Amino acid sequence: MAKIEACLFDLDGVIVDTAKYHYLAWKRLANNLGFDFTIENNELLKGVSRVRSLEILLEIGNYTATEEEKLKMAADKNEWYVEYISKLKEDEILPGVREFLLELKANGIKIALGSASKNSMLILNNLGLTKYFDAIIDGNKVSKAKPDPEVFILGAEELGISPENCVVFEDAKAGIEAAKAANMKAIGVGDKTILGLADKVVKDLSNANIDIIKF
Repeated sequence: MAKIEACLFDLDGVIVDTAKYHYLAWKRLANNLGFDFTIENNELLKGVSRVRSLEILLEIGNYTATEEEKLKMAADKNEWYVEYISKLKEDEILPGVREFLLELKANGIKIALGSASKNSMLILNNLGLTKYFDAIIDGNKVSKAKPDPEVFILGAEELGISPENCVVFEDAKAGIEAAKAANMKAIGVGDKTILGLADKVVKDLSNANIDIIKF
């Protein structure tokens, strides 16, 4: 069995919950257009691109817009989202994350971020977590979305670790699929019924320690 030498982490839902800020920004856009956007509506946007998310929102509001107007709406939504995450504080780090990162470092395990977010540096800096990462692969470095394994393969390359010696922590089905496609171990963070393809599934990282990466 290959020895795990590196851990790669998704950002949203594993390290911090920024999904709520995406929701607030979409809701603000809908309200500005004259209709509401509920938590239930927001479920339809999970794992969906920003362009498709906007289309779904407009369908919910039965709102017609030109391509130029859609570009402006998407830009506004992102500006509001960045405004919200710019106020992130360290107390929003999900339970157990900092302690787990410290334990990995103490045991000589390399750590990378593997996220589609283009705002990952802003988020990690605000949370005071940047110093724990040996490599940061985000939406500014990749062109293919999960389940394509590009983000994790690049992470392993930057760390100088073979994929079979890496484990990925993910809260999304597409992320688990990407990890497996990269020939890495996968630990799901969240719901077992959704993350069944993972090698292990934990509810969160509140009780995580070095033993979790032993296979």
